[in-house]
Amino acid sequence: MSDFTDLAKPSLTDQTTLRIREVLAGRRRGLGSALLFAGPAVIVSIAYMDPGNYATNIQAGAAFGYGLLWVVLMASLIAMLFQILSAKLGIVTGKNLAEMCRAQFPRPVVYAMWVVSEIAAMATDLAEFLGGAIGLSLLLKMPLLAGMVVTGLITYGILLFDRRGFRPLELIIGGLVSVVGLCFLIEMFIAPVAWGQAGLHSVVPSLPNAEALTIAVGIIGATIMPHAVYLHSALTQARAPGRNVKERRALLRFSNRECIIALAGAGAVNMAMVMMASAAFHAGHSDVAEIQTAYHTLTPLLGAGAAAVFLISLMASGISSSAVGTMAGQVIMQGFVNFRIPIAVRRLVTMVPAFVVIGYGANATNALVISQVVLSFALPLPMIAVVLFTRRRDLMGEFVNSRLTNTLAIGGTVVILALNAVLLLQTFGVPIPGLPSS
Repeated sequence: MSDFTDLAKPSLTDQTTLRIREVLAGRRRGLGSALLFAGPAVIVSIAYMDPGNYATNIQAGAAFGYGLLWVVLMASLIAMLFQILSAKLGIVTGKNLAEMCRAQFPRPVVYAMWVVSEIAAMATDLAEFLGGAIGLSLLLKMPLLAGMVVTGLITYGILLFDRRGFRPLELIIGGLVSVVGLCFLIEMFIAPVAWGQAGLHSVVPSLPNAEALTIAVGIIGATIMPHAVYLHSALTQARAPGRNVKERRALLRFSNRECIIALAGAGAVNMAMVMMASAAFHAGHSDVAEIQTAYHTLTPLLGAGAAAVFLISLMASGISSSAVGTMAGQVIMQGFVNFRIPIAVRRLVTMVPAFVVIGYGANATNALVISQVVLSFALPLPMIAVVLFTRRRDLMGEFVNSRLTNTLAIGGTVVILALNAVLLLQTFGVPIPGLPSS
């Protein structure tokens, strides 16, 4: 029998927290120190590469070539700004966005925001869950319903790691994010991308018809995610709370860097999706609009390797983003109405709409695109709220938004509201000057 006392080893989360404190105290430096702060933005970044993005980006690239790349770039930049603001709110106030809404807004407004946000969270999970199931079913040659069951079990297994603190879940999601990024890096070497055209259309706006507008709003709904704006503030609020102004300033510095790197990577993946779809489908297969069709068409066009890489990325994206969506749903419910349900129950409830959609024989990819349009209408609420809070000196102190930040944030919100208004008018058949009809 050993003479040594079996002491409990500090958990990975405890070790990370201890090292973060050493960095904040100035006793630890270097690249390894910076990596300790990586996690929150990496987790939310998967929301910007979820299966809803695959659906809208494939349709955009197939139907309009590189023409809507500017929408992806614009959405990525707006997303980056709002994730930075959300993270700042959590670090500075110690409250997440939903909790701040409950504390600052009248009860009727809070309940209305909660209902809309829950609908958005369920629409998000529909896209993410379906996408993961589609990837799994195609890769392993199993029925879609079986793929949905397996995807649900895997995501629930990932969520169980939350019991061990924030770090294991950050590393798991980070690993899956890396898989998605690596897959599309490989695709860029396989697909015959016209880089000159891609560069031109990344900065020159165009909307050739109403269909392009619908896809553009879907891209924005798939890129700037309401649940990610809520979740980011929750991930930063208690991860390593700043105990004074100096520590909060350091936390913000690390957070801003992580947001820029993680969201720039997510934006690059989204642009790669559009470029791959444009290079593979636009010239002779512009009618490709479904993920399943894209997979089967990729095989003869770019080879079985490209098609397999595409499915692996879709599966990693769907599984990880579905887990993150469930986390966000918990944050939204607890923040707005101070009520929490077991994670297994929420996972089960949010799976139901996807099973209903497939059970009724609906087209899975169309369901993904429609869900992203629904998200774009829910998006202004958290965007407006985070701007209102981060521009208030009584809440943020010296970390209040600068005039430039406020201008950019308000401008981004106006762009989203304007695009949604145009889509709504188009939906009801109201002619829009300067926009060709579909």
